[in-house]
Amino acid sequence: MRFKFLLKPGWLALTLAVWVFAGVCVYLLSPWQFGRNDERQAQNSAITESLKSDPAAYGGQHAEWQKVELKGRYLPELEALARLRTVQGEAAFEVITPFETSTGQRVLVDRGYVRPVNGIKPPDFAAPPTGEVTVIGLARGNESNATPAFDQDGRRQIYSINNDAVGPGIQPGYFQLIEDQPGALDVLPLPRLESGPYFSYALQWIAFGVMAVGGWLYFTIREARPGGVLHESGTKKRKKSIAELLAEDGDEGADEARAEADDAGQLHGSRHVT
Repeated sequence: MRFKFLLKPGWLALTLAVWVFAGVCVYLLSPWQFGRNDERQAQNSAITESLKSDPAAYGGQHAEWQKVELKGRYLPELEALARLRTVQGEAAFEVITPFETSTGQRVLVDRGYVRPVNGIKPPDFAAPPTGEVTVIGLARGNESNATPAFDQDGRRQIYSINNDAVGPGIQPGYFQLIEDQPGALDVLPLPRLESGPYFSYALQWIAFGVMAVGGWLYFTIREARPGGVLHESGTKKRKKSIAELLAEDGDEGADEARAEADDAGQLHGSRHVT
């Protein structure tokens, strides 16, 4: 039967591997990359819109990257350093200082970054101004993993910028200061406004899935036709082992020796007759 090879264990395993790979490429990996592309596009749009617009007054909830104006005072006693950061390709600490608004709400303000001393220790840096100030920052969401703050090298430190990590009574999220604001240090650079490679990556994963299925179809059709490799392998004679070939050579040598002996016997008998 022409399609009998489809039921062979090796072919079934190959078929399963190909279709699972194609499914993962088309239904998991490519949508994941499309989703990352959508997130990047939304982020770029939000940043662009924020840079063009005037700051909004603080009102509790704000969209990501929205420019917001805060009025109140810094709370340096609760300040913490976000560790294990990379800014423009180099190690950094981000300085996170709670800020109490004029309405009594407490929020986190990212005053910028400082470079570590000897690659690991926090440096000395300017304290925030005292008294009431007005600052403008970009609204950001909480980072995950709210590990509580801890003391190290004479500074409170945190792993994630999260209100629960810094202390109780602070509103979720934080505000990243823009340039020329009271208390700002080296301001964090904005993300680059580019789409990134995610869309092309998504198309590549789809292409990989299609190529895998196309290759499987090609080999299936080739094997289904007369002369296929698997079909021929069932009809080809089994190759003989070296031992079998040597045994055959030995048998042929014995046959030749017997033939020579018979010829010699016949010749000797004919001589006696004469």
